[in-house]
Amino acid sequence: MTRITHLLAQHGLNIVSMREFVEEASTRFFTRIECTGMQESEASVREELQACLPDGSIIEVNPNNEKRVAVMVSREYHCLGEILIHHYFGTLGASVCCVIGNHSHLEAFTRKFSIPFFHISHEEKPKEAFEKEVLAVLEAQQPDYIVLAKFMRILSPDFIARYEQRILNIHHSFLPAFVGAQPYRQAFERGVKLIGATAHIVTNNLDEGPIIAQQTIPVNHTFGVKEMIKAGKEIEKAVLNKAMQLLFEDRVFLNENKTIVFE
Repeated sequence: MTRITHLLAQHGLNIVSMREFVEEASTRFFTRIECTGMQESEASVREELQACLPDGSIIEVNPNNEKRVAVMVSREYHCLGEILIHHYFGTLGASVCCVIGNHSHLEAFTRKFSIPFFHISHEEKPKEAFEKEVLAVLEAQQPDYIVLAKFMRILSPDFIARYEQRILNIHHSFLPAFVGAQPYRQAFERGVKLIGATAHIVTNNLDEGPIIAQQTIPVNHTFGVKEMIKAGKEIEKAVLNKAMQLLFEDRVFLNENKTIVFE
């Protein structure tokens, strides 16, 4: 750390926040340093940092630019609504460049916020053709992240590879419990006393990607499936919003299938 802070001081940078963590199992060191006063090119600072650190070190210099986000949806509105409201009032920490839906249900709602909506149906066409149309829109929009806001389709490995580590999903259960479809019904049938939501990075393993944020709420014997779904929607919005804030502020580090989150 001494080398890093000394080098930053040489470039006239003022450290306003510094967090670090050593993951003993993998013997990896992680640090997040927030600075002000950048006068030189980011590339030159990155090169000098690389030269003073061990071989294989990964360095990212993230300017304080607003991220561009594409949102993918199906029929449910609650998570999209939360995103668009924060976008409208400038509290999202990013800018929504477009919404893509495999159904048209949320088009009129999205357009009320003057955001482009692209309806790309998955019906009566091969998965490859559907994803090709979606990728064409994404390539035109150039998002930094893709948020799956209750997008109820499984993406192919080829699609995920195009945006590796940049696709965020909200899953309506406290993973690893109740993966896949209808988790609230699974929870009801199991008689659980807690339900939750999980925001994670999308990988090729369904609902098993690195977890960024989770939260639970208590339920009891009076909760049927409908009551669990209603309660769950509120926690889904909160967990997704938390995960987005962490991602957009560059506070999430991936360590294999785990995350280091500097809140």
